[in-house]
Amino acid sequence: MKTEVAKIENVKRDWYLVDAENLVLGRLSSQVANVLRGKNKAIFTPSVDTGDFVIVVNAEKISLTGRKLADKIYYSHSGFPGGLKEISAGKLMEKKPEEIIRKAVKGMLPKNKLSRHMLKKLKIYAGPTHPHDAQQPKNLEL
Repeated sequence: MKTEVAKIENVKRDWYLVDAENLVLGRLSSQVANVLRGKNKAIFTPSVDTGDFVIVVNAEKISLTGRKLADKIYYSHSGFPGGLKEISAGKLMEKKPEEIIRKAVKGMLPKNKLSRHMLKKLKIYAGPTHPHDAQQPKNLEL
C-alpha cells in the first residue's frame, strides 16, 4: 500500500460549533487545536493544512482550574526598552474573554507558517450568538 499525501485542493473543510460554557480552558483548546490541524481526519498530513473551521461561543463562561484566574500571567513586549506588559488571566477575562482561548489554542499549534493559516480558521465569540449560520456548523462534542 502507498501512503497518500493530501493535496490542498482535495481537502473538504467542515464547520464545527463549540459551546465553551462550563468547559475547562486547556481541555477545550487541545481538542480545538486537533480539529484546526486536521488530526481528526484520515487524510491528515503534517505539511498540509487539512483542518476544519471551528466556532467557539460563550467564551466568557469558560472556567480555569485552581487559582489560575489570579495567578496566571500573560506577558507581551512592545519591542522597546521597558516595554514588558503583563496582565492576569482574571483581568483578561473581563477585558477580552476571546483572547484567552486564542492564546491557549495558538500555544498548542505547531510553531511554523502553517499555524497562522490554522489560527485564521478559529472564530471566537464572547456571547452565545455568531454570524456563521450560513455555513451550517455541526456541533462538536468535547
